[in-house]
Parts: sequence; structure tokens; C-alpha cells
Amino acid sequence: MTRGVAITGMGIISSIGNSVEESYISLIENKIGVSEIQNISTIHANVIKVGEIKKTNEELIEELHLDETNNFSRTAMIGALAAKQAVKNAGITSINEFRTGLISATSVGGMDMTEKHYYDYFEHPELVKYITCHDGGDVADKIAEELGLKGMVTTISTACSSAANSIMLGARLIKSGKLDRVIVGGTDALAKFTINGFKTLMILSDNYNKPFDNTRKGLNLGEAAAFLVLESDELVAKQNKKVLARVSGYGNANDAYHQTASSENGDGAYLAMKKAFEVSGLKPSDIDYINVHGTATPNNDLSEGRALLRIFQDEKVPDFSSTKPFTGHTLAAAAAIEAVFSVLAIQNGVVYPNLNFEQPMEEFDLQPQTSLKNKTIEHVLSNSFGFGGNCSTLIFSKS
Repeated sequence: MTRGVAITGMGIISSIGNSVEESYISLIENKIGVSEIQNISTIHANVIKVGEIKKTNEELIEELHLDETNNFSRTAMIGALAAKQAVKNAGITSINEFRTGLISATSVGGMDMTEKHYYDYFEHPELVKYITCHDGGDVADKIAEELGLKGMVTTISTACSSAANSIMLGARLIKSGKLDRVIVGGTDALAKFTINGFKTLMILSDNYNKPFDNTRKGLNLGEAAAFLVLESDELVAKQNKKVLARVSGYGNANDAYHQTASSENGDGAYLAMKKAFEVSGLKPSDIDYINVHGTATPNNDLSEGRALLRIFQDEKVPDFSSTKPFTGHTLAAAAAIEAVFSVLAIQNGVVYPNLNFEQPMEEFDLQPQTSLKNKTIEHVLSNSFGFGGNCSTLIFSKS
């Protein structure tokens, strides 16, 4: 089996916690983060629920000790906080001591800044500094700046599979010997543009999301950031580092079916999982828990469910659940926060409950785990599927 690369640090901020420890407590105590909108002035505030981080931009600025003239977007700020946590958790005191890179995923970028300053910018060109932070690459640059990182910095934006592809690219760079360690993950903040866009697509629920339930109405949007530190086996041995878990498999495929919908047979999802198994050398029967993409949209859950039945064939589909009822769908950050959740599942031997599930889907006999379950977990499969058919699967394994 290809052992993959070591995970030596994790950091996260989301609607269910401002740290890895807080997030885990919320997951095992059914503390959900989906609630009414507080930080954004929108006509949809009383119509939809979101997974919102209950910190204002002013509080985030203070926490990062930023100058009042800064042009950090909310996406960049929560990303910097999560990345700093991950670096600290990995015990890194000299960020540039080895060949270190940063791969940051985002889809929203600095949209919150653009929304705020765009029209004023036409008459006040000095506001251009806020417009330039719209770009997703600016988020990665800001995070690298906060970390003091001088090495490779790049951005991935493949919608909701972005952070999975960030982790996959980081693992490949280490396995190919191009880098010694890579800080990988994703960050996305809520913005009016996102809320309005998903409202237009008519895939937002007017209540709490219900993944894999026959009466599911759609998703709840969320905001979050999470980063993991990946390191080579050589570096781990050299520094006698503690290994939290390993990235043992990964796969990416595109079914090219529709701009926003997945194929009804789950072609992209099936191929992504198939590739992840090939990379890892594992068999479907080796998987102990699946953290499904599980957005609670009619299309995703049908497509993903059919893909699961295809990949596991005659074998019983392992325990699975979606953690999006806790956090909402955090877009480009989703795979990163769920990577943290997957590692915690391995470390603590738990399967998280798929909240709000009541009625199995009529298309197939698949039922998620609905209560917290304790069991030995060696391998977790985590799915993340994005608009445009960009499907990615990661496999995390016990160290």
C-alpha cells in the first residue's frame, strides 16, 4: 500500500468552533452552527439559515493584530487564523527552514470587499486596494504573508472540491520530492454574491438541511477555513514529529455533465473514488467511515448515493454521514474542514451523526448513521464534488 504523506498539524475555524478542539466537541455533542444571518445585511436574512462564524470583521482584525488600514477580506482573515493554528499545531517554529509551500483553496475570494467598495471606487480611485483583494490569489498571498512563508504559494479554485484538490496537490508535491512540507486547505467567507447566487439556483433550503433524506429541500450555505500541514516521511523522521494521520489516497475526475449538476449516475464521483482506491492500494472493504459530500440537494445526494452503490458493488456500504448539517456547506473550504473531521474520527474512533435524517430516499436503500457511533477506524473516505463536474475523493488513514 502507498502510505501517502503525514499530517502533522491542523487548524480550523467554522460556525461550530474556533479551533480543532471546539469543533470536535460540537460534533460529538450535536452542537450545530446553522442559524439566522447576523453579519450580513441581506433581504434573505429571515428567509434562509447559514453556518455563520459569529465573529465580526472587526473582531477578526483585532485577533490578527492587523492595522486599521489593512485590505484583508473576511476570507483571507479566517484563512490566516486557521493556517496559523495548523502551523502551531505542527510545532513549526521556522516556516522557511525546509522546502515549504502553501496551497490555498477558495471560490469566494474577496467578494465581501468588492460588494462593499465597488460602486464607491468609481468616484474614489484610492479604494482600489479593496478591489484588488477580490482575486482568489490575494487570499493565498495574505495567508503566506501572515505565516512569513517565502516558498511556493498557489491557489486552487474548483468550486466545492477546491480544498480536496489542494490536499491532493500537496500530497503529490511531497511524494514527488518537490517539497518537504505543504500547508494545504481552503477558506471561504459568506458574501451577498454567494447567497444571491445559490438562491437563484433554487438549491437553498428554507430550513435545516437534511442530507440523504427523501424530503430534503437543499443546502444551507456556510463559511469556514481549515488548513493541514503535510510533511514527508523523511522530515517526520528527522524531527521526530507526531503524525496525526496520513493522506493515503486521492482521486479527481470530471463527468462534464452540467455547469452545476452532477450526473444522475454519479459518473464523476465513481471515477474519483476509483482513482483514490488505486492510489492508496486499498479496497472498498477497507473503508470504515465515509464522510460524504452530502449537500442535501436533490441532485447531489442522488448522484453520490448511486456512485457509492457502484463503487461498493455487492459489499455493504460502510457507515457514512454528512457533517454539513453542523456547519452548512462551506464551498471551497468544505473538503478542508471535513479533512479535519476525518482525522478526528480516526483519532477518536467515532462516526458522526447525519443530523436531521428521517426518511430514506425512495431511489435506493441507503441510510446514513444518525447517532454518534464508537468504533475502530483505520481508513476514512471523504468526498467533495464541485460545480462543473469537478469531483474529488480523499482517503485518510491511521498513522
